[in-house]
Amino acid sequence: MNNKNEIVIIKRNKAMGSFNILEKYESGIVLVGSEVKSVREKRVSLKGSYCSFTNNELFLIGMRIDRYENNTTTLVDPIRKRKLLLKKIELFRLRKKVEEKGLTIIPVKIYFSRHLLKVEIALVTGKRQYDKREDIKKRDINRELSRLQKHKG
Repeated sequence: MNNKNEIVIIKRNKAMGSFNILEKYESGIVLVGSEVKSVREKRVSLKGSYCSFTNNELFLIGMRIDRYENNTTTLVDPIRKRKLLLKKIELFRLRKKVEEKGLTIIPVKIYFSRHLLKVEIALVTGKRQYDKREDIKKRDINRELSRLQKHKG
């Protein structure tokens, strides 16, 4: 999904250590008023956010978009539910997997694709503690190998 016309606003890197990502989807998001301007200023947080179904629609819950400073007309709750825009077939597939297999949907990153604001969501399972330790060991070994190769070369 790395595109030259893509401007990444925020990426949820810490979540990658806590989850196994099975599938990724690109979705639009419904925002009101000056929320887009706040997002452009990177006044957004994905910490603790997740996605949930309500009446066959997917909503992003827990994402915080701080108030735009120059806005005087509309007051919007910074942590309100925001609707995600996906195709019906994608919504059906996601809902089926979440209900059958007990998977979770989380937002991974927010970015502008050309002039449209997009949210990359992922279908994930939680990692066990031993899986996390295993990943840390692998990362340390790879780091040590690359350091040894630099000294030899």
